Amino acid sequence: MPGMRHRGIRGGGAGGRGARCRRLVAPGRWEVQARVERFVEPALLLLLRERPMHGYELLERLPELAREERRVDLGNLYRLLRGLEKEGIVASEWDEGPPGPAKRVYRLTAAGRAVLEEWARALRGARATIGAFLDRHDRGEGVST
Repeated sequence: MPGMRHRGIRGGGAGGRGARCRRLVAPGRWEVQARVERFVEPALLLLLRERPMHGYELLERLPELAREERRVDLGNLYRLLRGLEKEGIVASEWDEGPPGPAKRVYRLTAAGRAVLEEWARALRGARATIGAFLDRHDRGEGVST
């Protein structure tokens, strides 16, 4: 459709924009990377549901939930947290307790808990879709000989 941006599986020629999910690594051999776009947001919300944390701690703990999110840099994390705070999904306050300099500590708000529940609902739907795909693949349905 005009004006729509398409995301997801791409391949083939060079020069395209967006994240590449598959690439030809050798003649007839493809490498595919399954990606969950924007997964860092629900992962942060889940971590903050467990307890309030500062940015560096969130950055250290993200790989527990999202192995691909090891690449999140601190600047992007703080931009996301500021955006979530602006929307009322998280709140923060300065913790000036020792040791070291004051740290901004983030916590999940009631609105954030509601958003986290919606993320969980959406991810359960994605899990069902992926499960159906994998079940069909593993059964070998539609395999022509």
